[in-house]
Amino acid sequence: MSVRGIDHVGVTVPDLEAATAFFGAVLGARPLYDTLRREDGPVAGPETERRLGVPAGTEEIAMRMLRLPDGPGLELFEFRGTERRPPALPSDFGWQHVGFYVDDLDAAARGVEDAGGVLLGDPQPLPGPEAGPRNRYQYARTPWGSTFELLTYPDPQPYEKEGGLRRWTP
Repeated sequence: MSVRGIDHVGVTVPDLEAATAFFGAVLGARPLYDTLRREDGPVAGPETERRLGVPAGTEEIAMRMLRLPDGPGLELFEFRGTERRPPALPSDFGWQHVGFYVDDLDAAARGVEDAGGVLLGDPQPLPGPEAGPRNRYQYARTPWGSTFELLTYPDPQPYEKEGGLRRWTP
């Protein structure tokens, strides 16, 4: 088996069009295709419930694949018909956030606010094995409450000296 990397991250959103606009404004994400167009849906029933592990009565309303400027994809899902829980917080079990590499953290943070997102605190220096004079990160929330991280590490990181590998090549 050979794993090449992350192909896409699935994100459930309350409004597909608003989420497309948000990720486009903040991250430069562009729509690639609609897997399920609103006018062709909904998709529901026992097979959908089994395939996705969702509660009975859940309906898939729309699905769209976006592409970040340098990949991977963001697959947006819009559902209806069941009780909604708030988005997971970093302290909850499961996938807790998505980190996006950006060249200009300050500009990206302004973009979050301009697009209706919320910044969680100020930019912070990356710590320990990720440290470097210009290496920083900042957490934020989408307008619907999902947590994500913006980070940049243009400077060499201490961990690279040990293994020579870099997790991302900006």
